[in-house]
Amino acid sequence: MNHSMINAMVSMSSLQQKLDVIAGNMANTGTIGFKRKEATFEDILTNIKSQPPGFQKDGRLSPLGFNQGWGAKLSLVQLNMEQGPLKETSVDSDMAIEGNGLFEIQHMTVDANGNNVTNIAYTRDGSFDLVINPEDPDNLYLATKAGDYVRGTDNLPIRVPAGDGYKMAVSADGVVTAYKPGDTEATEVVGQLKLLRVIRPQYLEQTGDNLFAVAPGTNVGDILQDANAATELENKPTVRQGFLEQSNVNLSDEMTDLIMVQRAYQLSSRAITSSDTMMGLANSLRV
Repeated sequence: MNHSMINAMVSMSSLQQKLDVIAGNMANTGTIGFKRKEATFEDILTNIKSQPPGFQKDGRLSPLGFNQGWGAKLSLVQLNMEQGPLKETSVDSDMAIEGNGLFEIQHMTVDANGNNVTNIAYTRDGSFDLVINPEDPDNLYLATKAGDYVRGTDNLPIRVPAGDGYKMAVSADGVVTAYKPGDTEATEVVGQLKLLRVIRPQYLEQTGDNLFAVAPGTNVGDILQDANAATELENKPTVRQGFLEQSNVNLSDEMTDLIMVQRAYQLSSRAITSSDTMMGLANSLRV
């Protein structure tokens, strides 16, 4: 009886974590560039109980012994990097990645001493803006909605000349060009968006603000590959200017998973109730 109760309790804890993952996916159905999470379960321990040889009788067809499990645990929560649908916005600063890729961002944070610290982060959210940098008033900087600068292949922020009617054009390979409509001579290549291909998505962590970071203690080169420098890379990611990638969460699939997890949770709770009832009956017996 204790075995069945422990089994059910362990499984309920893992199912609760699965519910949290599903809730996070459903809450971000409308988030630009969001990637859904998938949970994987595995057995904690399985024992094979053997019965005495005396149980083996002529004509007995059922095998001796039985498997005894100790529940399941949530072994891995991994990002699903599947492509989300693209929505046209016709905004020059909006960009979407087609294929397996991430934009590289200069993410500003504040340390424990109150000092500004620049960290490298990654995102699929291409809803960028051209913002003013007070330290460089002659240029507009491509930045996220939170104000983090988008980096180019030279590891510097992408800049476009300010004023004089300059506009920005981005090619499929991420080359950024500043131009003036109607003036073919006023065209200047100002940089190239840095695109990173994800090799091992299980080592990416969501850090908030729709950003990803490489898990601490891992080598970035083992997780992400520079898609711009990889000349022989198949299915290289491309950039679509004037588009935004929508979330890859399928609400109907999440609802189906939610119902299945709720039924499994309900079954485990009934197993605990049954074990508790049987223990109560055993304790009430009198010799």
